[in-house]
Amino acid sequence: MIFDSYEAFRAANFAAKVCILGSGPAGTTIARKLGAAGIPVVVLEAGSREFSDDSQDFYRGVTVGDPYFDLDITRLRFMGGSSNHWAGWCRVLDSQDFEPKAWAPDTGWPISRAEIEPYLPEVQDMLELPDFRPDVPISDDIRWVQLIKSPAVRFGEKFADELDRSRNVAVVLSTYATELTGDGKRVTGAKLWSNGQNAGSFIADYFIVCTGGLENSRLLLWSNQRSNGGVVPKATALGRYWMEHPTFEGGNAILADYSEFEVDATNEAFFSPTLAAMERLEIMNFGIRLIETPYPGIKSVIADLACTVPEMAEWVLSQNLRCAAQLYVAWEQAPLASNQIRLSKTDVDHAGVPRIELHWKKSELERRTLLEGLRLFGKTLVRKDLGRVRIADWLASGGDYPTNEELAGHHHMGGTRMGTDVTKSVVDANSKVHGMDNLYVGGSSVFCTSGECNPTTTIVALACRLGDHLGKLIRV
Repeated sequence: MIFDSYEAFRAANFAAKVCILGSGPAGTTIARKLGAAGIPVVVLEAGSREFSDDSQDFYRGVTVGDPYFDLDITRLRFMGGSSNHWAGWCRVLDSQDFEPKAWAPDTGWPISRAEIEPYLPEVQDMLELPDFRPDVPISDDIRWVQLIKSPAVRFGEKFADELDRSRNVAVVLSTYATELTGDGKRVTGAKLWSNGQNAGSFIADYFIVCTGGLENSRLLLWSNQRSNGGVVPKATALGRYWMEHPTFEGGNAILADYSEFEVDATNEAFFSPTLAAMERLEIMNFGIRLIETPYPGIKSVIADLACTVPEMAEWVLSQNLRCAAQLYVAWEQAPLASNQIRLSKTDVDHAGVPRIELHWKKSELERRTLLEGLRLFGKTLVRKDLGRVRIADWLASGGDYPTNEELAGHHHMGGTRMGTDVTKSVVDANSKVHGMDNLYVGGSSVFCTSGECNPTTTIVALACRLGDHLGKLIRV
């Protein structure tokens, strides 16, 4: 059932055992799992069925540190959440992404990749994906990887009819929790705001926060402040270890034959490092996106090489090459406690909730990962006699990051990370908030590390796992 207002929902006398906050990929997935298990669940969606400027205004905030997107642009606040601007790129975090890295503090998950693999067939069905293919070694250092571009499923569109027909799931639009109340052991209720006004309180047996990789921290920080620690009693890490995928054009390549590389339907190929290479160089994971350059651009690259790297230009001309590619790199950001979400002390939204102040900076490890990753890829091309890489001037010379490129992936991870150490994590291996009996968190905010790939596939897999766990735990 889908209700356009909280008043309509109340009139229906729907008795929910579980309250999910947010209807994005995580919230919708968990709701479908619980509904299928016969558990009555209500999903509170802050937005309506469509985009609106008024709704987006609640997402305004500021970023302190490196240049970043406006916070009301980098996510969406209506049914289906940020799946509404998802590009559809799919890959699951690598097995090595779940393991600790000795050279990068605070890495490692309390679960392994194997624990989400049973849910991948379900994820593939939801995201309309073919089977994932194994990675292909190109050298001891570099592997070809598959990044599938799905039809970019909009969760609010794809599952609307199913949810509307459901007897066990109620979706309430234009309604959200401004804060949760708690006694240090349980969430005792949620204070609601619906269609522009205070809507009172709501009580359920279980609460699952799925409001996104920024809002999850905001809601819990505010709730904890208001309840004097009654919602997240072990809050040292709350809002901290926030991560993105920095994304820049790192250079270009002259190739012997573009057909040597397996490309996808849009003529692009993707490469990542082996674990051995990461360990040797002490860098994070990264993904190189190879995009063929049109012929006029090839001549420009060769001319530039003749001036700056004569020996490389000689090789190029001796091969009579006619193929070049741009090298876009997105890479893993190491988890740092200093990268964090804070509550503004001066600015609040229409409901009186403090807006977000995002503190975010890239570290030297990220810079080294980008530079050494491109060098690694270049050495592989040389050893295989497949081509030559030219690293961008700003990167090779130690210059500033460009401000006129992608900047990052719109991937919001961390803030309520999963772990066993309560001083460095917010939820346990089952996504339950430490010290709380009935509060869970879904979405990429529970990520301990970011890997190099787009997060949606892993988000949905973790949501399937959480939904399955709760379905077995909760008695109807």
